Amino acid sequence: MSGARPGKGRRRLGARWRRRRPLRTRLALAVTAAVALVAVGVCTAAFFVVRGALYEQLNLSLTQSARLAAQRNPDSGPDVLAGECRFLAAPACAQVVPADPAADPAAPYLLPVDATTRAVAAGRHAPYYTDIVHAGHPARMLTTDYAKGRALQVALRADTVEGGIEEAAWWLVLIGAGGVLVAAGLGYWVSRTGLAPVTRLTATAERIAATRDPRHRIELPPPGPPGREDEITRLAGSFNTMLGELEQSVTAQRRLVADASHELRTPLTALRTNAELLARGERLTAEQRERASLALGRQLREVTGLVNDLIELARDEEPQPLVEQVRLAPLVEHCAEAARAHWPSVPVEVRVRAEVVVPGVPARLTRLLSNLLDNAAKFSPAGAPVEVELVARGGGPGGAELTVRDHGPGIAAEDLPYVFDRFYRAGAARALPGSGLGLAMARQIARAHAAELVAEPAPGGGALFRLTFGP
Repeated sequence: MSGARPGKGRRRLGARWRRRRPLRTRLALAVTAAVALVAVGVCTAAFFVVRGALYEQLNLSLTQSARLAAQRNPDSGPDVLAGECRFLAAPACAQVVPADPAADPAAPYLLPVDATTRAVAAGRHAPYYTDIVHAGHPARMLTTDYAKGRALQVALRADTVEGGIEEAAWWLVLIGAGGVLVAAGLGYWVSRTGLAPVTRLTATAERIAATRDPRHRIELPPPGPPGREDEITRLAGSFNTMLGELEQSVTAQRRLVADASHELRTPLTALRTNAELLARGERLTAEQRERASLALGRQLREVTGLVNDLIELARDEEPQPLVEQVRLAPLVEHCAEAARAHWPSVPVEVRVRAEVVVPGVPARLTRLLSNLLDNAAKFSPAGAPVEVELVARGGGPGGAELTVRDHGPGIAAEDLPYVFDRFYRAGAARALPGSGLGLAMARQIARAHAAELVAEPAPGGGALFRLTFGP
């Protein structure tokens, strides 16, 4: 039978606790822990530095006292030289200890003597310091060599040093505790100010989710020097950019739905009227039934074409499995032949200046060119040619420029910015057949093929559409 390891269970518990805590709380705790760790580390290091400095000063005093005792008693035998160190202001206690215990004096020593003391007297051990208790008070003792076969011991009260170390410890504890409190305050402040844009971002996202209105934006601080924005500000700016794109998409979607419903309302009404009329066919003459049937078929084709165009416009990208290398010259000739058959009164002139191959979907590129040619032929007077020219462009492969020009009335300056909008029809085109989706579909296909389609007035009159592939 196997059981879960305690360490693994604790890690899971810690991870679960972190997931349940707000990000602000976790950041505040992380900052507090980091600053507190630094404060505790600094205070601990300061304690040992102060302690070492105080003991170093006491050791220096012991060394001076030992030198002074040796100078005053240059060749003393084993005995107590000074014994008043039980008082705080008294000079150091001093005694001489022989290496051979048999040479000890009859009176007992004031300071403790052990085997190490005998080893120093015999020259087998280096001088050393010892913390002792003398007369009920803490003291520090130095044992050093004195003369051949003898060691000198001196001791001083260490109350002041111990008191200084204790006082320093208390002050450092207070400073450390204050540092922890300051760290907690700083952690809260950092989490509050640092995550304020994230809080606003979350509130904006929740507001958009609740209202389904992408017009809301996150308030950003005043712009600073380029490249100096922090990561949170850049995130908020990117989120605002995304919201702008979303707003444009939603607005375009709503406009498309409104325009489509408006455009479909008239033909659907006519379809219903003709269908109801044919349902009462026994009251109509043969000629009336024929005319109603033809109108019904024409309106069905219009609605079918409009729905198909809407489906095409709903597709943003071309299916990658259908992309292939397309030779533009044969494609242009094929579309021109189809336009001549559809518009017999309008000649279509094609000039191919270069053989160009571009990646794309042949059926979609055919639809693009057909829409441009149909639009040009629709506005051209009978006998006026539609001119198509294909030339190479740039030095790289796949660079090409295709122009389609008509000799019609041209595009008015106020209509030029809107010719590629869905369902937009200029005043001169309202009486002509069409749904206003052909040019919008042409530009969408062009952009899906990394090409750019623009419209401009043609020199000498008419409209010129310029389709650019590649660099």
